[in-house]
Amino acid sequence: MWLGETEGTWPRSGTRADDHSARAAVSARGRTLEGGNIQVVGHPDKRSVIIPVYNGAEWLDECLQAVLEQDFLGTMELSVYDDASVDNSRAVVEGWRERMEKRGLSMVISGHSSPKPRGVGFAKNQAVCQSSGRYLCFQDADDVMMPQRVRLQYEIAVHNPTAIVGCQVRRVPEGSTERYTRWINSLSPEKLLTQVYTSHGPTVVMPTWFCSRDWFHKVGPFDEGGKGVAEDLLLFYSSLRLGGGVVRVDECLLVYRYHKLAATHSVLEETIWNLRVDFLQERVLSQWDSFTIWNAGKQGRKFYRSLSPTNQKKVKAFCDVDENKIKKGFYTYEESKEQPKPKIPVLHFTDSSPPFIVCVKLDMTGGVLEGNLQSLQLREGVDYYHFS
Repeated sequence: MWLGETEGTWPRSGTRADDHSARAAVSARGRTLEGGNIQVVGHPDKRSVIIPVYNGAEWLDECLQAVLEQDFLGTMELSVYDDASVDNSRAVVEGWRERMEKRGLSMVISGHSSPKPRGVGFAKNQAVCQSSGRYLCFQDADDVMMPQRVRLQYEIAVHNPTAIVGCQVRRVPEGSTERYTRWINSLSPEKLLTQVYTSHGPTVVMPTWFCSRDWFHKVGPFDEGGKGVAEDLLLFYSSLRLGGGVVRVDECLLVYRYHKLAATHSVLEETIWNLRVDFLQERVLSQWDSFTIWNAGKQGRKFYRSLSPTNQKKVKAFCDVDENKIKKGFYTYEESKEQPKPKIPVLHFTDSSPPFIVCVKLDMTGGVLEGNLQSLQLREGVDYYHFS
């Protein structure tokens, strides 16, 4: 039996025979409606695995088997929300109820059957709302968690109640997104906070997130704009704005699947770019009186053009290693309405001064970029930040 079918927040009266039991379950878990938002007083001894589903039947058996095999000895709950799947995802999930309950793992399952899905942000929020655990373990239907995931991340989250806790991953198919995977797994604790502006997105990848319910309610919910919205990056930035930490368990706890149907492919690169620029301006550039853009090429110039007029005026120079760019002497901002047009000096990096915004992609220069930064004895997070 499904807990309820929803088209907004919870089942409408009379929509299903089990509507009354669904509302009773809501009441029993302490949910209250405040301004249209449902909040839950989490059960202190329960951990909830949160799985949004949209046409995930192909992967769900492997995903749910891994949940069943968790070695965590405490109380667990599985909360699944189906976002108008047109395959047999619902039947697959329901087929696991008896096995989960024999394991002592309760299940809360609901969804809606509208003509169109509401989006991954909506589905995640609904799965959180109907759950009751004090801690939330986010899991995508197409990924597979290692047996020790809940146990190890819970142990860290207990001591970091205002942090998003991630983990290392193993990408499948092997070799897909190799640079990205290497970045995910190798960031130092310091770089988990300083490299939040790069094109890679959150420094702990969303399908590995684990956090307290209290912290989620403070920084969330996920944006429900639907397809094309970077809901994970938005919530990640919200957490950082409120002083949240970022912690990673340095052990592979998730098989992270790459395929063409993944929701992440619906988010445009330009959308991510604009969010990153805005967050960098808010968090870093607002604190600086002037700075240098490291890269006089396409990426550096695009970054300059994306800045607010106030921050454009703070750019004292571009720097580069390309002698052809340096010989030109200046970058002229032709699109500017100012007269005369702004002309920004282009210098060799050894002749420029910090702080820098580095618009050169990481791990793409055979160590040359990293060596150049090190030669200037610069400190990441103080003297420079990576953007590309």
